[in-house]
Amino acid sequence: MIDFISDLLSGGVGFSTGVLDTRKIDSNIRLLRKKEWFKKIYENNQYYSLLIGNREVRAYLQSNFRVKRMIRNEKSQAKFLLLLNKKSKI
Repeated sequence: MIDFISDLLSGGVGFSTGVLDTRKIDSNIRLLRKKEWFKKIYENNQYYSLLIGNREVRAYLQSNFRVKRMIRNEKSQAKFLLLLNKKSKI
């Protein structure tokens, strides 16, 4: 719950201040890399470039609430993969 409130205050949920917190994003990516499903994404060159350079994907990963939900919930993982696929086609 504290992560959700923190994300809300920092602009991670519902609205955005436009500023990305690189340390927070990198920390969340390190957490996700411990999961096998995310390792496959991280090792895919097409997705890796989105994780590193796409502003919308990085803003999504900035949210501790979303990242923790992805770790626990397959539906959230699928939603993130849909975002990556959508962004990779642009």
